[in-house]
Order: sequence, then C-alpha cells, then structure tokens
Amino acid sequence: MISLPATTDGEAQRTDPKSFLVRAVALMGQMIIPLVIGAYTIIDDGKLADVIAYVIPLIIVVIGINVALAYLGWLRFTYRVGEEDIRVESGIVSRAARSVPYERIQDVSLEQQLIPRLFGLVEVKFETGSGGGEDLKLSYLTEGEGARLRELVRAWRASDAEAATKTEAALEPMEEQSETLFAMQSPRLLKFGLFEFSLAIVAVLFGVTQQFEFLLPFELWDLDAWQQQLAGPGAWLAGLGPLAQVLGAFIAALSLILVGLVTGIARTFAREWGFLLERTSRGFRRRRGLFTRTDVVMPAHRVQAIKIGTRFLRYRFGWHGLSFVSLAQDAGSSNHVVAPFAQMEEIAPIVRAAGFAPPASDLEWHRASRRYRFDSAFYDSLPFVLVAIPVAIAAPVGFALLPLAGAAIAAAANLYGWQFHRHALDDNQVLSTKGYLSPATQIASRVKLHSIEISQGPIAQRRGYATVNLGLAGGNFSMPGIPLERARELRAAILTSIATKDFSELA
Repeated sequence: MISLPATTDGEAQRTDPKSFLVRAVALMGQMIIPLVIGAYTIIDDGKLADVIAYVIPLIIVVIGINVALAYLGWLRFTYRVGEEDIRVESGIVSRAARSVPYERIQDVSLEQQLIPRLFGLVEVKFETGSGGGEDLKLSYLTEGEGARLRELVRAWRASDAEAATKTEAALEPMEEQSETLFAMQSPRLLKFGLFEFSLAIVAVLFGVTQQFEFLLPFELWDLDAWQQQLAGPGAWLAGLGPLAQVLGAFIAALSLILVGLVTGIARTFAREWGFLLERTSRGFRRRRGLFTRTDVVMPAHRVQAIKIGTRFLRYRFGWHGLSFVSLAQDAGSSNHVVAPFAQMEEIAPIVRAAGFAPPASDLEWHRASRRYRFDSAFYDSLPFVLVAIPVAIAAPVGFALLPLAGAAIAAAANLYGWQFHRHALDDNQVLSTKGYLSPATQIASRVKLHSIEISQGPIAQRRGYATVNLGLAGGNFSMPGIPLERARELRAAILTSIATKDFSELA
C-alpha cells in the first residue's frame, strides 16, 4: 500500500478559485443567443433610452446570476485524495457523491480549453474505461496540481519497489526521459489541411441564418423575395453573354472550393497544432491542440490493437493515419490518434514501439468465402434492380438501363474488392485488411483480446460462412464472410492465446 503525504491525506479540497470565473464565462456563452433576441426585441423601435433602461440592466443581471451560480457550484464541489480512491462531492441543492478507486483508473489526461488555458488551468480527467461519459473530471486545477495528481495515480498503480520509495515525491512533477516518435510542424499541418476539405462553415452559416432569420429584410424561404433580390444582378449577368456567365459559374465554384480548403486548414491547425507523440517510461504521451490543448498518456500494455487507415485522395500521395485501440477514450472516440498524417515509414517505428509488427512479407493471407463474395455482390446490386422495375414500367423506354447500369457497377465493384478483404494469423497477432480505393489495416494482439465470437445469420448458416467478432474494450474488430471451418480454427487458436496469458500481468 502506498501512503500519501500529509498534505493530501484525505482532506476535502476545492478546485482552483478561478474555476468559477471560467464557469461564469462558459454560462455567458450559452446566454448570448437569448440576450441577442431579447435585445433585438427591445430596441426594435430604435429608442436609445430603451437600450439604456432595459438592455444594459438585463445584461448586468444575467452576468450577476451566472457569476453567483458558478461561485455556488465551485463552493459546493469538493474532492478528496484518499489512500485508495478519489472522492468527489458536488451539487448546489441536490448533493451527489462519487468514489473512484485507483485500481479502476485506466489513465489520467489533462485538457486545456481556450478559456481555462487563459487562466492557466487544466481539466483533469480520470478515465475508467466505463464509457457513457462516466469518467471522473476535476474542473479546474492549476497545471502543476494536475500534473501532480496524474503522477500520484501512476505511482499508486506502479507495483515495483522503486515506485514505492518515490511516493513522498509522487505529488511533484516528474521529469521523464522521452523519445520523440512523431511530430507535425506547420508545413505538415498545412499539407494535412489541404486534404481535410470541408464545407462545415457553409453549414454553420446556414444554421445561423435559420436562427436569426428574423434579422433578414425578407423571408428566408420566400422564393419570390429571392427572385427580387437576384433580379438586378441576374439581368446584368444575362446581358454579358454566355462567356461571362460561364466565367461567373467558374468563379462561384472556385470560391466554394476556396472556402472548403480554408475551412479544412483552419480545423486542422486548431485540432493538431503542436502535435507531439513521445515514448516515455510511462507509455505513449501525446500532446496537441491550439485552442483546446490535450495531454494524454497511453500505457503501452493497454494498447490492444492498432488501426492504419487513409482516404481515397491522400492514399494516392502515400499518406496514412495511425490509431491505438485501448481501454481509454479520445474525445468521444474509442481510438487514440497517434499519427494522423504520416508516411508508412514513419508509422512503422510507432507500430513496433507499441509491441506490434507490420505484416510480414511471407505472411499467409486468407480471403473471405467465395459464396460470401457473390452474396454480397447480389445484395449490393439488388436495390438498383428493384428501382429498375418501376422505372421500366412507368418511364420511357431506355430509362431502366440507368439503374441496371448502377446494379452492374455495384456488383463489379464488390466482386473486385473481394480480393482486398483478407485476414491472417501469426504467432502473436490477428491481422485484417480491406478496401482498394482507401485501404485499411487492423492488427490486434492475440493475448490482449477479451473474447472471440462466431455469428451466423440465416443465409450465412445455409451458405457455410460466418462473421468473426473479436472482443476489444475500446473498439470493434470484425471479419465477415469467413468460411465456417476457418472461423473455428481462428477461435481455437485465439482462445489458446488468451488463456495462456493473464492480461493483468502485461503491465
């Protein structure tokens, strides 16, 4: 048992006093839209006296209420660092208490959103692997206190004698030797952003327009009003001739593409700024983010599988992404992104550092059942065939050829893609690949799997194939269309690997 220093022997503590200011600012952000609507309603008559008499006092009252609620929430929130657990009590009127034993904590991550970062605060997240938003959070602590709490949990979980002798210093930031495995600077981020084309800003502007439709001088969905708005420019454009119209359409399309590129670059820089992946004695440490800065440590023994994926366009330039599947979660995802935009020669060392091995050149690959191949092609083409029937009855002759052509293309694509859906089993790993336009590879450690399941639907039972589902705590690993005998061989081999090694001993 690791004993705690006297300064944190279970006494109730509060988060940093500046936390309630951060909460007050966050609450104000939620009140912006109601305040704008209320202010617009009041000043609709255009009287400055009404603004002074109503709007300004309203803003002051709202700010006062938000600050008061935030302060009460901070005052009634306490946490205790005990001998065996961390306990939290919260609630202004109704009280809630929660205790999380150290042995249940899978990882501790530090996150800095923009506003807390301005105050020098971090949110400490104790990840339990339970999912469903049940992780324990302390919002907000100073950066030093957050680092000390993370080291405390690590020291408690360590079972070696050396860690126990360092307990008195467990609440002090620990300097660790680290090896940089992957990093992205501005040129790489810019190139990454060009591949992250996004029109999300257009959707956001559309949503804002709907919310504030009352501010427009005409109805948003009134087609006659739009025709009146565009009548002048439209007549002018029509008078310029076909060449000018084509040029105008080209400029409009180019503007849309430019908006998508700028949006993708901006999102990439905001999410991946300062991306750094290091290998430390505690595991893999990843830091990234411009406005929201995250600092996550992933113990190597808890990485159950890896995923290597890409997209259609970036694959043509040799760019891939690498993710770890572990018990902890990464911003709502079950995978920790450790190399979002890298070449395969950059990914290979990270894969080996995590205890995995890239597919060997002499690895024996197996494809899905040929029966599954033809069944999948039939199912993919069936919707097009069903559409072709009413089209052939009601539409002019020849129109039915369009859905039939779609059926032929879907069937051909499925039949061709079958050869790229493969799986393999070596002494330590299960491997699976799929896709030919944007291939993806998944590799799982045999001894770290929780279970293996063979499932068959009615058709699969008659056709003699099955889907093999591998049990992972933080993700899914399924291999459909495996011949039944091969599926049973996989299950027997993997169950033997699971039984020969206790997962808890891998630490």
